[in-house]
Parts: sequence; C-alpha cells; structure tokens
Amino acid sequence: MSLGQRTTLKATFTKCFGALLVFFMFARNAVTASKLSGLGQEFLRGNLVASRRGVKWNKSSPPFVYHPEYSCPWPSNHRFPMWKFKGLFEVLCKDHIIREGEYFVPLDDPPHEWFTLVHDERYYKGFLDNTLTNDEWRRIGFRPGPGLVRRTRLEVAGTLLTAQLALQHGLACNLAGGTHHAHKGYGSGYTILNDLAITAKVLQESNIGVEKVLIVDLDVHQGDGTASIFEGDPSVFTFSMHCENNFPLRKMRSDLDVGLPPGTDDQEYMRVLQSNLERVLDEFPADLVLYDAGIDPYEGDRLGLLNISERGLYDRDSHTIRTCLGRGLPVACVIGGGYDDNAAALARRHSIVHRAAVRAWREMGVGKLVWQ
Repeated sequence: MSLGQRTTLKATFTKCFGALLVFFMFARNAVTASKLSGLGQEFLRGNLVASRRGVKWNKSSPPFVYHPEYSCPWPSNHRFPMWKFKGLFEVLCKDHIIREGEYFVPLDDPPHEWFTLVHDERYYKGFLDNTLTNDEWRRIGFRPGPGLVRRTRLEVAGTLLTAQLALQHGLACNLAGGTHHAHKGYGSGYTILNDLAITAKVLQESNIGVEKVLIVDLDVHQGDGTASIFEGDPSVFTFSMHCENNFPLRKMRSDLDVGLPPGTDDQEYMRVLQSNLERVLDEFPADLVLYDAGIDPYEGDRLGLLNISERGLYDRDSHTIRTCLGRGLPVACVIGGGYDDNAAALARRHSIVHRAAVRAWREMGVGKLVWQ
C-alpha cells in the first residue's frame, strides 16, 4: 500500500471513529519461493492459530499469548528470573487485563524447520539433544535442565503466534519473547533461540504476503544476535536503541543503532526515540512490526544503567505502539529483558506494555478495523 493510500484511509477512519485510525491492507503479493515444506506452511496457516485457549476472547483487549510452561523448573539462586513469565500472567489476571480462558496458547510441537530457517542445524540439534559443549552453555548463561528445551521452543512459537494475531487483528502481545542475543550458530546472554528472527523468516517464507519486517528493539542491551542474523538482508530492518556502555561488549551492526549514554532520563530518551522511530517508519515500508519492549532501561534494573522511570516505560510503549498503528502497521509485542530480585515488582513492570497496548487498542478502535 502506498503512503498516499494510507494517508487517505487514515483521514477516513478519523472521521468514522474520532481518533487516528488507519487501515492496513494485508493482502500483498505472495512470496514466490518458500523454504517451508507444505507441512510447515499448513501448520502456519492452520494449527498454530487454532491452538489456543482464547475461544472466549471478546475483543475488548488485544490478543494475549501465554503458555503455562513459559516458566520451567529453575535454580532459585540463578540470575535469570525464569519465574517472571508466570508472575506476569498472574498480575494480568489479578488486574482483569486477562480473563479466564481469554488468551491464546502457542502450538505445542512446532516444526523443526521453522527453527533451522535461522539457526545452524548443528547448533539447533545440539540444543535439542543436549550435546552443546560446556563453553557453549557458559556463553548462553544456562545449564541444561528439565523443561528448558520445551519452554524455549514454546516461547518462539508464542512470538510467531503473536505476530499472526497482530496480522489478523492489528495488535497482539506475548507474555514472553525478545531473545535477541541468540545468533545463527550460538546462544548468548540468557537466550538460546532467536524468536524475533525466526518469526520474521517463517512469516516471510509462508506465502501469506509478509515481505518486509521491522524489528524495533528497545531493550537496554543491543539486539546483537538479531542484527547479525539479518546483516545485509534488505527485507528486515533492525532498529536497536540501547545503552551503549552495556552488554554485549562487542556490538553487531543493526540497520540503525542508537547507543545511549548511562543515566539517560525519560525526557532525553523520548526525544531520541520519537525522532528515530519516525525516521525509520518514513524510510522502511514494513508489513509488520515486531516490538521488543524490554523493561531493563528502568532506573532500578540491576543490569540496566539507564534512568527511565516506570512512567517513562509506559510513555515509550504507548508512543511506539500508537505511532506504528497510526501508520497502518500491525504490531506484535514481546516483553524482552528485565532484572529485579523483587518478583512482584518485576512482573508488574513487565505488564506495562500490555497495559499500554490495551489502552491503544480501545482508544484507537483497533479491534473494530479489518486487518486482513
């Protein structure tokens, strides 16, 4: 769809709903060549979306994606907060943002070929078979344990389902995802399989009309794995805004990297985000936005180094979601990183993007539009 067409549609929906509403025409020219088998495409078009517990979803909020096994058995003293996914779900239920049965569940056994579109066969099979070396596990930051393979694959399937739901309804949120440090042939920084990269490639290879994908990564750490996977690929634009003096020490080259100095506050953060997001949206004609809403830019995050308040995180999420929707772009949100010994505070902080999404959904009338 041309920029002129989007502008015309935007004006039409503004008159109808009294807000900045836009229409995104999903029917695009099909990708002519696909690396997915017929089985892989059949799963993508049918079973993945159908594998859900959201049959009672009433569209008062955007679709949410969750699986109880996002959290697996985990050492209580480990630095990575594996419990946060369950905690986030409980917070959203307690606050009636998610109601009983009104969430979508990813496919239990996604096809292996989805993962090897991005990751080396040796690395992927080594993870499945527990034949990775000690050095490889040390680089990831985990040790193999019960349920880890299953929850890692479920997380990727959840992000893919979230993207599909966004393409159908305009906006959707996963309660996990954002594993942006995973490279093609190795994992790193508590991430094993790159859900953002896999989602982008599977959708592009699925013959459903997704040709160009924009990844907006606002986690405090650079999305180095995603950047390395898509380096030189004009069909995926990687935009990473992060703390420059933070992990990873050796940065990769995103299509746009914005490295912020330690201590950056709300006002400066939003100024930089607004100008750069507009620039990216002007220059890259995306069919879908994958948004990594990591909360580790928070001022109290133990791995952060920036000085962003919780209100600042909400403003960031709201601006990103609304700006993309305002351009007629479907948005799939993932939660990214966040580190705090206070489990309740961390879970509530991760819910900020879901709250921002709900408000945008209702005020912009997203659920009333036809996205496909």
